[in-house]
Amino acid sequence: MSLKVHLDYLIEKVENLSPIEGLASLADQFSGKIVFSSSLGQEDQVITQLITTNMIPIHIFSLDTGRLFPETLDLIARTESKYNTKIKVLYPERESVENLVDDIGINGFYDSVENRKACCYVRKVEPLKRALQGNSIWVTGLRAEQSANRCDMKKLEWDEANQIIKFNPLLDWTYEEMISYINNNHVPYNPLHDKGFISIGCAPCTRAILPGEDARAGRWWWEDSKKECGLHAR
Repeated sequence: MSLKVHLDYLIEKVENLSPIEGLASLADQFSGKIVFSSSLGQEDQVITQLITTNMIPIHIFSLDTGRLFPETLDLIARTESKYNTKIKVLYPERESVENLVDDIGINGFYDSVENRKACCYVRKVEPLKRALQGNSIWVTGLRAEQSANRCDMKKLEWDEANQIIKFNPLLDWTYEEMISYINNNHVPYNPLHDKGFISIGCAPCTRAILPGEDARAGRWWWEDSKKECGLHAR
């Protein structure tokens, strides 16, 4: 039976649960088949805290693109130490990265949207597909407030590209709610957030935002696009 046919039942069962309750319910129903992809952003750090402190059996992984900020890599170690957990780190395929750089140059992603998406695919999308393979539930830290193209997402939805059910437990959280939770629970976070970096990705593709700018404005600031890398294609 296709995994997709379970979606309506799961929406009815999980939609109105708290993030902790939703994570625990899905982990129970899909034991060993539920994973959380953390980009080490503030939302993801909240979810990591929920999973680890409540001992919810969900595997946590992260993608190291090879171009991350040192502060992001340091946060992996700090998070593992604080919560006595292990975050599996996945890397892009060496040959694919070498071919990409040969084709577009080391910083060729600045030259066109197509080049940037090709870089994102090699460094992020392909490793993600490997991580999701064989699983049924993909937990993410997406929030509707983050961008216009995320405001119509649902807590539980079908991800056609990866043939998996995606669960967004913090979808309806506001930025203020998230920051309050981080402060009240002493959740470790990237110090770049305190310097105006709201959405943090690869170092060459991320800048601090200006007062009044959209939270995603600091990502791929040189192009006019939907500010997505392809991990959450719709």
